[in-house]
Amino acid sequence: MTQVPKDPMILLSYMNTQLRDFYPSLEECCKSLGIQEEEVTTTLASIDYRYDREKNQFI
Repeated sequence: MTQVPKDPMILLSYMNTQLRDFYPSLEECCKSLGIQEEEVTTTLASIDYRYDREKNQFI
């Protein structure tokens, strides 16, 4: 299991980098990293970021 950042701003950068460089979707990224998609989306929603499937990034 990969250690992901807990701080929302650092998590945002980390997830968008992972999505851009390695994964075609948030679902595949979370499965591969062994993390819960809901935890990621909830944490990033707390700083007003939402996942955009078309852009494959949090905006």
